[in-house]
Amino acid sequence: MKTPKRYLVPADFMADPSVHVWDGKIYIYPSHDWEPEDFVENDNGDHFNMKDYHVFSLNGDDPMTAEVIDHGKVLDVADIPWAGRQLWDCEVARKDGKYYMYFPLKDRNDIFRLGVAISDKPEGPFIPQPDPIKGSYSIDPAIYEEDGKYYMYFGGLWGGQLQRYKDNKALENAYLPEGKEDALPGRVVRLSEDMLGFAEDPRPVMILDEEGKPLTADNPYRFFEASWMHKYNGKYYLSYSTGDTHYLCYAIGDNPYGPFTYKGVIMTPVVGWTTHHSIVEFSGKWWLFHHDSVPSGGKTWLRSLKVCELKYNEDGTIQPIEGLDE
Repeated sequence: MKTPKRYLVPADFMADPSVHVWDGKIYIYPSHDWEPEDFVENDNGDHFNMKDYHVFSLNGDDPMTAEVIDHGKVLDVADIPWAGRQLWDCEVARKDGKYYMYFPLKDRNDIFRLGVAISDKPEGPFIPQPDPIKGSYSIDPAIYEEDGKYYMYFGGLWGGQLQRYKDNKALENAYLPEGKEDALPGRVVRLSEDMLGFAEDPRPVMILDEEGKPLTADNPYRFFEASWMHKYNGKYYLSYSTGDTHYLCYAIGDNPYGPFTYKGVIMTPVVGWTTHHSIVEFSGKWWLFHHDSVPSGGKTWLRSLKVCELKYNEDGTIQPIEGLDE
């Protein structure tokens, strides 16, 4: 049986949704796809042309039918002092009445850094800081808050440049593990009290198999990008994209740092190269926000936001969702 899904912004191409429930309302922070001016499709993602962010909110109790409100453009690459090119996915956290947008952006040396922009309202606009976060690298920031502490999960392979770093230092030559080598893990770091920096050195996010061994590089369910963290029945659920094998997967741990034990697939491959998601609870149900490339005719660089209900089994495992609707 197919899981009913809804396209949220059919008139424009939005992707990589970061979703939060604040004051009883869902807010969506996606990346914004544009048709490339100079098209070169490659593993570095040069065909993704993302140069601004919009914020959306849902007016209603059911994401499958709620009115979608576009609050307009809230940040543009032209506004960011240290900008080079390519604003990929973003994330927003709330603390003490302020909203902090975290975004990956290539600097003028074509190196991804993570920047911060601040607003007094969840719908923006967001004012960027003059410099990226010190010591930051790679892509796909996701924030999890617990007991007043904010944890950022980040990292992505290939175009996301994670393979260029080891122990938080840039490598002279990038290295991607192969075969039965341990897969390259994402990163987690606790944010500073002012939300503008790292309070510690980023740590690897280890995903283990049922025998307690790290997933290997040739495992189709190993981490690639798009970390997300949520908590369900006292357990920490790390979900992520497998990139070139095209799954959304999850692993479960006992604390925000992990390690996490691999548990299964959330969503099978969609139309398009990959997907990127958020999981939130709202109106007594759990929801999976994601994207695919059906409306653009399969163009992986022009993606569209979707939502569907996510369900759990009694043992806490997630019921897999078929990515294809036909």
